[in-house]
Amino acid sequence: MSRFLLRRVIELVIVFIGVTFIIYAAVFSLPGDPIASMGGDRPLPDNVVARLRAEYRLDEPLIMQYLHYLGGLLTFDLGTTYDGRSIADQLAARWPTTIALALTAWALELFIGVVLGLVAGLRYGTLTDRTILFVTVLATSIPVFVMGVSAQLIFGLELGWVPIAGTSEGWPQAYVLPALIVALYGLASASRLMRGSVVDTLRSDFVRTLVAKGMPSRQIVGVHVMRNSAAPVLTFLAIELGFLLGGTIVIEGIFNIHGVGGLLFDAIRTQQGPLVVGVATALILVFLVVNVLVDVLSSVLDPRIRHD
Repeated sequence: MSRFLLRRVIELVIVFIGVTFIIYAAVFSLPGDPIASMGGDRPLPDNVVARLRAEYRLDEPLIMQYLHYLGGLLTFDLGTTYDGRSIADQLAARWPTTIALALTAWALELFIGVVLGLVAGLRYGTLTDRTILFVTVLATSIPVFVMGVSAQLIFGLELGWVPIAGTSEGWPQAYVLPALIVALYGLASASRLMRGSVVDTLRSDFVRTLVAKGMPSRQIVGVHVMRNSAAPVLTFLAIELGFLLGGTIVIEGIFNIHGVGGLLFDAIRTQQGPLVVGVATALILVFLVVNVLVDVLSSVLDPRIRHD
């Protein structure tokens, strides 16, 4: 296991450097001069533009800019925006909102998706199975903005069950509706994945052996089937958690939630390259760390998986 962890950490570092360089190169290769555009309708003097470009190292070769940025990351410095604000401070102000929304949506995906998938797998080929499959496919076919606006009109304006925008009322009132909308798309995939995994596990030889030995069905399903069916679902949900922590720009926009997704959108709109790269770097790190943790946990949940 120690060799596996060392190998995965080395892979994590290589992937992190490669992906962040691609993003950095893509962002700072875009046309336009963000420094020159800071003056708005009144262009900045040339000497001011030159000083700011030197301050943010925009006058250096791209590889030198990236190496300087990478050196800052070693001291947990994500840099500053062109208006002098700390990127780390802006992320810190937005993370609590995004984390609350992401974890709420993730918990709904985990619970509802696993339950629906388990029921469909145990009732494979029945009307229940077909109904769950139809509903989950239907949910993923509706655009997220249509689902979000419709939910606002029905549950917020017409029924008045939840607030329609903002987070002023706190958790869970302000988060449950947008989290449910986000979760619908993930839990549909999770339930179908769980369904297929349960069906495969029920057909395996060791389950037939347990049945032949007279083990109660509740124990077979609750211990053996669930444990062996959870690994692929766990992997999917881990990746989904990384996506959710990245913020969902559309949902945050519809429900006026000021999270990381909104910060990233504003950074792209205002050509704040350092902020775009800083937010992307944080999200990449979340994805990579979560995936390593999932690899380790998968070997615990599924005895067939062993890492040397």
